[in-house]
Parts: sequence; structure tokens; C-alpha cells
Amino acid sequence: MSQQPVPDHAAPAQATPGGTTPSGAAPGRTAPSGTTSGRTAPGGAELEAPHLDFDGTTPYEDYVQASVLTHLQRPLSDDPGEMVFLVTTQVMELWFTVIVHEWHTAAQALREDDLPTTMAALQRSAYELESLNASWKPLAHLTPGQFNAYRSALGEGSGFQSAMYRRLEFLLGEKSASMLVPHRGAPRGHAELEKALTEPSLYDEVLRYLARRGLAVPAAVLDRDPALRYEPDPGVERVWEEIYSGPREDELVRLGEALTEVAELVWRWRNDHLVATRRAMGAKTGTGGSAGVAWLEKRAGKTVFPELWTARSHV
Repeated sequence: MSQQPVPDHAAPAQATPGGTTPSGAAPGRTAPSGTTSGRTAPGGAELEAPHLDFDGTTPYEDYVQASVLTHLQRPLSDDPGEMVFLVTTQVMELWFTVIVHEWHTAAQALREDDLPTTMAALQRSAYELESLNASWKPLAHLTPGQFNAYRSALGEGSGFQSAMYRRLEFLLGEKSASMLVPHRGAPRGHAELEKALTEPSLYDEVLRYLARRGLAVPAAVLDRDPALRYEPDPGVERVWEEIYSGPREDELVRLGEALTEVAELVWRWRNDHLVATRRAMGAKTGTGGSAGVAWLEKRAGKTVFPELWTARSHV
């Protein structure tokens, strides 16, 4: 007689070393690793039970470090909304980290003239930026009263003090030596930021790559001090105009569009930040002594990879 399937809600019976289930097995016991559970699929094939018994922590925990991540939240007020604010901010930091990783990968690949690897990293970063931007959803509709309920817990803390976000901005060419000052008390973070300040940005590497491809990127742009903020150049605008005037499927057009997608998503991030802050606190002074909405309005007005946008007017 064929074995009858066990209902989904029932615990699997213990399996013998041969992989069969004795009729007298005690209910509620899990099959050892490498044996079958005694349950059958609709087609009659036996289903394997998951391995539940580990000597230490689970392999999932060892890899993901979930218990570390889920115990990093230490709210400082009694307001239940603070937990949402704290977790959302920590999630944003994780997205900053992976996006910085992608842009470092793209920049390194450009230095090696490896355009496929660059494109793959830029495309991944676009999906990641979309997820980063979606992180504003839990905070986008805070009323002033809701935000004020735990705002004092932030003290002098402010998002502009994020070292990882600063590295992200540096990779976009938004360089400023003064932004290292808040991190002097954290030697490791300060050293990483100082290195990022003096290295070519992602856009610098793009322009150097285009020059090696024979395009007339101005020497002044190629030889500029990478520790300074990137400023638009008419010669670079003409380079992008030339690229976009060529075949639509050209790989350099695809590079330009991948960068444009990144630039647009960064712009959306800045504007979503601005709108969320305006709803929560109006025009009041921001945390950490920043100008709040006025500061964010200035940031939102900055165009990433500027000549990619202005060149379109001439194509």
C-alpha cells in the first residue's frame, strides 16, 4: 500500500536511516539531516524536511548577522514612532553602503576600460537607489506633532553627519574638505573620507574613460584637482552632445543613460528628503544646527553630472 501524505499542519514523523518512516514513529519529531520527512508531494515524491538542528547558531545567522542588526535599535524616548524613525535611518545607511560599493566597482572598472562591469554596477545601483528612495515612505507624512514627540532624542544628530552618505556625495563629485570636520573624532571614518576626498570621483573616471576613447575632453578637466567640487565645463557638454548625436544604440549613449538614471534618482532622493522635512518641521532650524529646509533646498538644486543634462538642449 502506498504511503499517505501527512496534512500540512502535522509534524513530520522521524525517518529511519534508510529514508522510510516507520508506522510507530512518535509524532512531532523532526527528521535528521539528510533523511526524508515521510511527507509526499502530489506526484508521490517524498519531501525532505528542513535541517533544524545545528550545533551553534544557524548558517543564516552566521552569514546575515541578523541578531546584530535587530539589536542595534536603542530608542531614547517613550514615543512608539521613534522606532520607525530609527530603523528607517539605519536602513538608509545600509543602502548608502551598498551604493558606494557599486560606484567604487564602476569607477575601478572604468580605470581598467571594462565597460560591461561598469554598466552592470551602475544598473544595480539604480535599483538600489529606488529602494533607498522608497525608505522615505514611513517618514514622508509625519506631522510636526509626531516628529516633535521624539525629536529631542536626536540631540545634535543630523543626517548631514553621515560619513557613508558623505562618501556617496564625494563619488558624485560633490567634494568639500569642510565636511570632514565632523568626523575628526572617528579616526577610521575620517581616514576613509579623506581618501575619498582626494580620489577621482565616479564622474572623473567617466570623463577620463571618454578621453581614452578619443573624445575631446578638455585637458583642464582631466588634470583638475579631484579634491575640489566638480564644476560644469562647456567642453564636456560638447563631448556629450557628440555622443548623443551619434547612433542611439552606441555603448557610450548607454553609458550616458545609465549615469542619467543615477543622477535622476539622486535628485529624487534629495527632493523626497526636502518634502519629508518640510512636512515634519516646516522652516525651523534643523537638527545639528543645520539650516533645515533651506539647506535641503540648496542641495536639491544641485544637478548631478550636469553636462549630461545641458547637452540635450543641443542635440
